[in-house]
Amino acid sequence: MLEAVREHIKKRPRFGYRRITVELRKDGWYINFKRVYRIWRDNDLKGPKRKGRRKRGRDGCSDNACHKKRPEYINHVWSYDFVTERLDNGRKAKILNVIDEHTRECLTIDVGKRIAAQDVIDVLRYLFLVRGEPGYIRSDNGPEFTAKKVKKWLAYMKVKTLFIEPGSPWENGYIESFNSHLRDECLDREIFVSIEELRYMVERWRLDYNHHRPHSSLGYTTPAGYAELCRASAPACRGPAPSHDDCIGPDSATLRQPQCTEDRSAKLSS
Repeated sequence: MLEAVREHIKKRPRFGYRRITVELRKDGWYINFKRVYRIWRDNDLKGPKRKGRRKRGRDGCSDNACHKKRPEYINHVWSYDFVTERLDNGRKAKILNVIDEHTRECLTIDVGKRIAAQDVIDVLRYLFLVRGEPGYIRSDNGPEFTAKKVKKWLAYMKVKTLFIEPGSPWENGYIESFNSHLRDECLDREIFVSIEELRYMVERWRLDYNHHRPHSSLGYTTPAGYAELCRASAPACRGPAPSHDDCIGPDSATLRQPQCTEDRSAKLSS
């Protein structure tokens, strides 16, 4: 069993003993968390600790916080945020993450040298076409999200905005948690020579995150698996099923192309 644990640690060096237990069960091992923890402790298999978190400056208890406005079903609340990464040549790349807070699915990771307000609209337009519009979308007060054209377009699409209190990122806890996993499991483990390599690697990680990585908040099932359970058990809350394009994940160039899908596209492009 120790060898099986070590093999999974090689594949998933940032996983703890609980997620490794889930992976062992997939392989046919009948084992509980406690036994794997004993093996973990006795063989000193702990990975390096994460960097310490910044202390909260204030409570940040606005009505738009994630613990007050909670997601209740698929496409109820989305959230999006930016992450920056420095390439090997010293240049910075900007990464836009969009998730469904209820299922924890990552809907897209868009990478570019610069991502402006119009680029945000283009990304959302594509996601609305393949998945449907959410009821709410939560974000911080970055200029790309508070731009008049973005707010006007979201209002036209009847999507309500939830802006958190400035300086309180913990109010957008779902996306902040996702950002930390993206950095810990992908960005901090690689050296990216070009923006194309960065785009490829984060998309590969996104697919693994959605379809293979067990999520502790979902009872150690995957976000995609949990989404299927939700659609099967609550038909009224399903919304349109994701297309094949959503499963493979479009690249940034595709997201920025004008969409031409019948009359609904005409509405989205206005």
